[in-house]
Amino acid sequence: MGSNLLINYGEAVAMLLFVIGFTNLLLQKNLIKKIIGLNIMDSAVYLFLAEKGYIEGRTVPIVVNGVQDVEAYINPIPSGLVLTGIVVSVSVTALMLSLTIRLYRRYNTLDLDEISTRLKKEGL
Repeated sequence: MGSNLLINYGEAVAMLLFVIGFTNLLLQKNLIKKIIGLNIMDSAVYLFLAEKGYIEGRTVPIVVNGVQDVEAYINPIPSGLVLTGIVVSVSVTALMLSLTIRLYRRYNTLDLDEISTRLKKEGL
């Protein structure tokens, strides 16, 4: 088991980061800290995909010097998924931050429990 962990240290770090982000997302009451936890989880998924897409001894899939053998290149799909995920993550983070600003302006707090209590008092 120990040798497998050393070989797959990238995947282990990605899983550890995901657990840290998920725990942060569940336990924090502050909305900004929850957004940070979600971003940590996103980064863990991107790291995991990058680790899975890399193959030792191969290069990026750009044809150079006429080498067209498939065995010479890594799979480009994980890289494309990571790039797409980063774009979506930035958009979702921007939306969450803008909604957090609106909530703060209305309720003067970032504590999710306090906002929920005030919503119940307002009857919404």
